[in-house]
Amino acid sequence: MGAISLKLDVFEGPLDLLLHLIQQLEIDIYDIPIAEVTEQYMNFIHTMKTLELEVAGEYLVMAATLMSIKSQMLLPKPELEFDYDDEEGEDPREALVQQLLEYRKYKYAATVLSEKEQERSLFYTKAPMDLTDYEEEILPLPKNQLNTIDLFLALHDVLQRKKRNQTIETTVSAETITVDQKVNEISQRLAKLSENEGLSLESFFVEYTKDEMITTFMALLELMKKGQALAVQKETCAPILIFKGVII
Repeated sequence: MGAISLKLDVFEGPLDLLLHLIQQLEIDIYDIPIAEVTEQYMNFIHTMKTLELEVAGEYLVMAATLMSIKSQMLLPKPELEFDYDDEEGEDPREALVQQLLEYRKYKYAATVLSEKEQERSLFYTKAPMDLTDYEEEILPLPKNQLNTIDLFLALHDVLQRKKRNQTIETTVSAETITVDQKVNEISQRLAKLSENEGLSLESFFVEYTKDEMITTFMALLELMKKGQALAVQKETCAPILIFKGVII
């Protein structure tokens, strides 16, 4: 299989990823369960490496920071021998929380400014310019649809379960299937579905080698990018389903 590159446009950096995990796990940003967040964050990093994709240095720095904070919180706190009023020892999460709050504030400000820009653009009296080349391809997802990080974490769970249940072949066979071939194969499967019928994400990874699983995952992303497939999770912890086209 040839080299595959994937740009995660949905995230602008490790802080953006952490905010997504905090929102997904429905936790208090002021009291982050660092062990759980670190585990989810490392799942993302490990899955990136499994897919042989380059992980930006800033993501690795944040991973090291999370591991350091987790280690500090596991250390026993020394008992204080004085009894006058004093603040408790500094929470090792405090600096990270402040970073996240600042980032969230500026991200919100950027969103407001973007909305104001859209409103202000309505006052132009000149003929509209063609800004197609400058438009962002990322659009807000409809309810229950999943983004790239959700699929990466789901794929990580599939790989882990397969690792426990059976040995995944790592050798490349002589008849390695390409992403284009897998796109055609998946398209044919989806074409047979009714309008509101979906296939579970795991059904696409049955009895495949590691290379075939990666190729299948890339093919799914390609179909989703073209709008020919949709990934939907109807409720928290429910199976991820793959639908064709637009769900009505």
